Amino acid sequence: MATKSKQKTAYFCKSCGNEFAKWMGKCPACDEWNTLVEELVIKGSSTRSAVGTHNPELRKAQALSEVSAENTVRISSRSEELDRVLGGGLVPGSVILLGGEPGIGKSTLTLQVAMELDRKILYISGEESLQQIKLRAERLGGNNPKCYLLNEVNTHHILQQFVDIEPELVIVDSIQTLHSPQLDSTPGSISQIRECTAELMRYAKETSTPVILIGHITKDGNLAGPKILEHMVDTVIHFEGD
Repeated sequence: MATKSKQKTAYFCKSCGNEFAKWMGKCPACDEWNTLVEELVIKGSSTRSAVGTHNPELRKAQALSEVSAENTVRISSRSEELDRVLGGGLVPGSVILLGGEPGIGKSTLTLQVAMELDRKILYISGEESLQQIKLRAERLGGNNPKCYLLNEVNTHHILQQFVDIEPELVIVDSIQTLHSPQLDSTPGSISQIRECTAELMRYAKETSTPVILIGHITKDGNLAGPKILEHMVDTVIHFEGD
């Protein structure tokens, strides 16, 4: 039975991403001043029921001594420098936030990884058309027949593609363009960035699929969106030029 959507107005801190029922001059969570912004939020049915992806059984606590890490094999990105930064490669189920200034080469780097890996890749772009991505891939000289391109911003549609394709690596360009139907706020807003990241993280952890999220940088050199985004992901990489 579908859950009826509930509409409300909430206030989100631009610094830490915490949500509050009323406006305050000072955020009680991070003590920053004048960082709360108002957003219209509509909360509907859960992502799992809307997408029908995973319905895991109730997890039980497991003793540390019984947990095995022997089968955790890092996936090489085929980029020696990127592997070095990641400690030897991509960890299954990890979520990586790659940030950098516009035009620095974030999209090119991740597309190059998608082209060179002999694995099933899902490259999602909310900024470029499939034709633009194809042309860029041809300039890079890569042609991975296992690489799937998707021009989509709706997270529920994206999650359904995860089920259909079952990729071994997911690349999202960029997290600020995504929109979750769970919320009525605009793409790039604090609530949307937080919710979209949470939905992708649930998928990554449940399927042990590494996910790379490309993030924009603001004029002051910080990653766009709430600071909590950097704490939600497993790894944050700042891509800088010489």
